[in-house]
Amino acid sequence: MFCPQCGQQQVTGHSRFCSRCGFPLDGVLQLLNHGGLLPAYRNPDEPAPISPRRKGVKQGGLLLLSGALIVPILGMFASFTNATFIEILAALAAIICFIGGPLRMLYAAVFEEGAPNPFRPYGPPAAPMPVHPQQFGPPVQRPALTPPPARAQGGWRRPNTAELANPPSVTENTTRLLDKEDRTPEQ
Repeated sequence: MFCPQCGQQQVTGHSRFCSRCGFPLDGVLQLLNHGGLLPAYRNPDEPAPISPRRKGVKQGGLLLLSGALIVPILGMFASFTNATFIEILAALAAIICFIGGPLRMLYAAVFEEGAPNPFRPYGPPAAPMPVHPQQFGPPVQRPALTPPPARAQGGWRRPNTAELANPPSVTENTTRLLDKEDRTPEQ
């Protein structure tokens, strides 16, 4: 990991401060560990929001449990009175509570969204860390190719190869030494 302030490479990835400039690296570690997002911390007194999935499962469970209470009471009323209306009401309550409750729980578990991501920022974003513009500024756009000349050249001209000088030979100096006339014969 490198310090965002001075660019110093850190010895360990768990350093709290830069070894060169003393920049606090706790925020950088949190950014790296959470994929570039700062975690949003909630007030402990504030209740956590319930996900739609959990809310739906709770509704289905309450519907099922209320059926266990309402259907027997309506059944007792229907047995003491000979009213057809209460018998139909007990049958409808049984169907709605004992079939509708598990269906509501199944729908919530399969189709509704789960708990929100705890690292997704809620509300206003956290205070940004100070950034040096030369390090994290927008990238400079540079063209890949140089622009064409303003006016076209006069045309292609074949170079005169007679103007070029031949490079000297590597063995030329050695050959000159052998050609010396003042060599003395060995005896």
